[in-house]
Parts: sequence; structure tokens; C-alpha cells
Amino acid sequence: MSARRRKFWGWGYEGDILSKEELSWLEETWAAFFGVDQFEVTPPPTVEEIDLPPPRLSIPSQLAAICTTEPYERLRHTYGASFPDSARAFARDFSHPPDVVAYPRNVQEITALLDWCYAQGIVTIPFGGGTSVVGGVEPPPVAERVLTIDLTRMQRVLEIDEASQVALIEAGAAGPVLEEQLRPGGWTLRFFPQSFEFSTLGGWIATRAGGHFATLATHIDDLVESVELVTPRGVIVSPRFPASGAGPDPLRLWLGSEGILGLITRAWVRIVRRPRFRASASVRFEEFEKASEAVRAIAQAGLYPANCRLLDPWESLGSGLGNGRQAFLVLTFESADHALDPWLQRALELCADYGGATESQASESGPGESHRQGAAGRWRQRFLRMPWYREAMTARSIITDTFETAVTWERFPRLYEQVRLTTAQAIREVTGKAGWVSCRLTHVYPDGAAAYFTFCALGKKEALVQQFWEIKRAALNAVTEHGGTITHHHAVGRDHRPWYDRERPMLFAEALRATKQALDPRWLLNPGVLLDPPAGSGVI
Repeated sequence: MSARRRKFWGWGYEGDILSKEELSWLEETWAAFFGVDQFEVTPPPTVEEIDLPPPRLSIPSQLAAICTTEPYERLRHTYGASFPDSARAFARDFSHPPDVVAYPRNVQEITALLDWCYAQGIVTIPFGGGTSVVGGVEPPPVAERVLTIDLTRMQRVLEIDEASQVALIEAGAAGPVLEEQLRPGGWTLRFFPQSFEFSTLGGWIATRAGGHFATLATHIDDLVESVELVTPRGVIVSPRFPASGAGPDPLRLWLGSEGILGLITRAWVRIVRRPRFRASASVRFEEFEKASEAVRAIAQAGLYPANCRLLDPWESLGSGLGNGRQAFLVLTFESADHALDPWLQRALELCADYGGATESQASESGPGESHRQGAAGRWRQRFLRMPWYREAMTARSIITDTFETAVTWERFPRLYEQVRLTTAQAIREVTGKAGWVSCRLTHVYPDGAAAYFTFCALGKKEALVQQFWEIKRAALNAVTEHGGTITHHHAVGRDHRPWYDRERPMLFAEALRATKQALDPRWLLNPGVLLDPPAGSGVI
């Protein structure tokens, strides 16, 4: 029996699609919303119908065992998981695939691959789970020859230091793979992004990914103790310390480097005991503004909930939790050590101060499932299934995307209103129809919050990518104009570059270029991400 293959046009494995009930809900809901009788459905592409350009590279014999030019592999490594990626896949546009895909198994093979690329001037794209939603893994269109290095054969938990509660894990380990290896000892990394099933530890570190938890260790940054990086100039291993004040921290260079400085191959990460105690509740608010004030009070009270997910009325409606007039808060506390009822009760008191009405409440010890039931459970299930909805929506010409930011509390109310207004206006101008714009707070801090927006619009099959970008540019301009960062946890990639270039200090950009020049002097690693190659470099 052959192994399951990942889709090259969408999320998950081939044959893994929405259920009849899910498809029925999607079609009925969006047909009614957009005022159409039915959708024209584009079938997903097949390998056989894609006319791929021939590879422009000959694989050296010493690398033949780990390299392939097989069409499926080239197709699967052409795009990430954004809406433009999905739209181009359904349009059968794979005009710029990698020429060769490599699956190294160790540092020595990565070094050999980089030596080949440097000798031949081959553009090199590091690739983990391929879940980038910002154009972080696709070959630049004008690159002459491209090698994609897929790290998913490097997926072992190599060592666990139980006294220090850290583990050494290879960078190609996806979320379920590393958790399965940690579980027998009662450990967990406790890092669960929405892409958890397919994204990898190395990808999380390279993109400064954000996990599910709303406070404390919100980003992978907080969990990394040491990193090994293979660069064209050699291997770098940062020292292992719980903390250090010895100059600028080299870890801060690798975190968020998005493959432009080297390939992350392994890391020591902080692990914890699996939680045994949970206390959770769901709270309704008549006013979103009051609900956000309640969340701010919780964040500033030092209670540190694991989940503090606030859905605005539109987000609540889309998640099946309300009628579009109320905001909804999902609140959870977790611990491996102690019961949490006092923390939950204090948080609910703060919610009541701002008009919140507790809808449900549960407390448990051991491997309970109450946090997966009721209204919170319905939201959780819809949240986890959303990546599978994208390809079904793309096939029906429904433009759908998410974008997130972080903003200080005093700026949040205006940013929320203006981003929603601007995005809705752009949708109407671009498509001629009203669209859907919703927001949830995903992570909360004493000084601000991460606002995560979703928009949907009915586009034209022949212009989906163009229409998407007209809407997205307007939305992102509004984000930055009202004090938000261009990304809280989705990374920069190629898609966010115009806004990132404005956000970062000019002198820092020069310092980053100098670092790039020192580690990758031919500028072959992931060109166009974070930085453009210098003029005359001949890379792109």
C-alpha cells in the first residue's frame, strides 16, 4: 500500500476533503450571502494536466539519492498555502516550479547541497511543511535555476534533558511527529499553530511562528534555547543557556530569518509536562468594545489564560456561535501542577465588570475533553477545519484570506474599525458586491493584542489573484496607517515586503544586509524574502 501524498493544490492529503455536510453548509451559506443561485465549481488540478517546464539542472551523481525532478514533487514545492497560491494552482499555473527538490537526511548532505548550489549559482529555497501564507517558499519567477531543500526527512527527537526540561529536535519534525516522540515521557512542546499537522519546528523558528496559546509563550521565540544553522560559509551552533547577557543574542538573528541566512537543522527547545488541570468558560458580550476592554483587564491582571480568544459579532456568526450581534469570548486556563478555578473565577468577575454573561463553565483534571465541547468546542472544530475550506472556496471563486497584526491597546479601537471599514469598501469596489470582514483577538498582552482579520469576497475566475491583491493592499495599508505591525505571526515572505520595508528602521536593514552578505555572499538563499539581492548580483 503506497503512502498518502500531500495535495499539491491544497491543504492536507489527496482524498482528504470536506464532508458532504461541510460542503452543503459552505454552498448554502455563501450562495445566500452573495445572492447567487449556485457556484461554478472548478475541479482541482491533476499532475498529468500540468505542462511543467523541463528541469534546468542536472543532478550530480553523488547527490542523486536525495534529489528528484519528479513532476509531483516539483508541483508540491512550487507554492505555499495562501489564497494566491491556491488560485494559481486551480488555474493550472505552475510556470515557475523548482528545477530539483532535495530531501537531505543530515547536516553533511545539506552542506553538500549548498556546495553544489554555490559552485553552480543555483537559487536555494529552504522548505519545511510548505504552509507559508506569505510567499515564503516559492521560487522567484526570474530565477534561472532553483533547488528546493525539503527538510522533512530530518524529524527525530534526538535527546531529552529532563532535569532542564529541554529537548533537542531536528528541524523537519512536524507538530504531530515531535509530539508523538515526546508523549511517552509525559512531555509536550505545547506549541500548536493552526498549521500544526504539517508545519515543522524549523519553519516555526524561521518565521517566528505564533502558537495557539494567548499569553506567556505566544511565539516559538519563547521556547527556543539553542539553534544549529547551516550556512554557505559553515555551520553555526548557538550556545545553550537558560538566559545570557553576553552581547547581542545570536538566536535573535536566526529567529525570523526566513531561510535567507541558512538552513535551521536542529534546535534545543523548552518542553513542559502535559497539562492535567483545565478550567474553561465561554462568555457573551453585547458590545465588542466592552468585550475588548474585559480582555485587556484580564491581560493586565496577570492571570495568564492559555486561551483568551475574543470573536467579534461577525466572527461569532461565521463560527456558528451567535446571531451576528454579540461578541464571544473563549477562555481557558491550563496547568500540569494545580487546579485553576480561582484564576477562572477572577477572569469571569472581570468579564462581568464589562457586561459579559457567562454562558458555560467547566473544570476538570486529567485528560478531559470539556474544552472540546459546547460552544467553545464548535469554535475549535471550525477553526481547525478552516484550511480545508480554502480550496473548496477557491474552486467556487470565493476570495478568502486572513491577515493579522498586533497593536497597542489605545490604538486598537480605531484600528479595528478602520481596517474593517477599509477592507469592506475595497471588496465592494473591486467585486461590485458586499463582502465579509470579521476579526478575533488571538493573543493578548498587557500592552496590546493581536487582531486577526478574515475577509471573503465573490471574485471572477479569470481575475482572482488580481482582485485579491487589490483588496489585500487596501487592508494592509489600513493596518499600518493605524499603528499595527504588518504581521504578528505569519512572517514577511515576499508578500509582506512592501510594508515590512517601511516598518523596519533603515539602519537595521543595512545591518541585516551586511549579515546576509557575510553568511550568503552570493545571495542564493531565498532571494526576495526580507531583502532584495544587490543590483548586479545576477541572482534575480
